[in-house]
Amino acid sequence: QVQLVESGGGLVQAGGSLRLSCAASGRTFSSYAMGWFRQAPEKEREFVAAISASGRNRYYADSVKGRFTISRDNAKNTVYLQMNSLKPEDTAVYYCAAGPMVEVTANYDYWGQGTQVTVSS
Repeated sequence: QVQLVESGGGLVQAGGSLRLSCAASGRTFSSYAMGWFRQAPEKEREFVAAISASGRNRYYADSVKGRFTISRDNAKNTVYLQMNSLKPEDTAVYYCAAGPMVEVTANYDYWGQGTQVTVSS
């Protein structure tokens, strides 16, 4: 069982930056691939970024490539999402997820409760 708690969301102006964190419980964090997803009002949840268990492989949605960076610190049981050059269309609830392998679909075993990111124009 893995419990995930996101933090770092908030209100930011367009062009600004935020760093999301997702803290995981349990001693097996380093064996899980991690993903970030987001869901805007009246839209389906969409893939944002993912990172392999080792941290060597990273994947991004085209809409965030070059602006967002996913990373992890297995010693701290934490995965991060650095978001730069934010746009109003990035406004959403952001969720982290854990699973046995990297997925760009929502096929992860564990999910956090989400953190709100609002980008004003």
